[in-house]
Amino acid sequence: FQAEDGIRDPLWSRGLGDVYKRQKYMVDEFESRRELITRLLKCVNGFKLNIPMGAFYVFPDISFYFGKKINGIKIKNSSDFSLFLLEKAHVATVSGESFGNPNCIRISFAASKEQIKKACHQIKTSLAI
Repeated sequence: FQAEDGIRDPLWSRGLGDVYKRQKYMVDEFESRRELITRLLKCVNGFKLNIPMGAFYVFPDISFYFGKKINGIKIKNSSDFSLFLLEKAHVATVSGESFGNPNCIRISFAASKEQIKKACHQIKTSLAI
């Protein structure tokens, strides 16, 4: 394969061009999943959302919920919040304490779009007062 700039791609000529196609597909797919999860989580009251640029997880600030009771459960920190989501929304997250920010939780979007939609819906529903 020779690119428009005249540079010959040695991997393509070795039959590895398919690797590029698969890689591009996955990059595009994770971009799409990132856009989906950020759009859905922006609708969750109390979530301050960042837009990840190179990872496959979001890291929302959920400190809005600290000191509050949700369905009778007091949320003191991100560990409590992650446990609440696991028990009530059936969504696994990780406390931000493990990643240097105790006000956040980590939510992976290395899942199907249907699983992402379902998880976001369950999170939003579990937090409805």
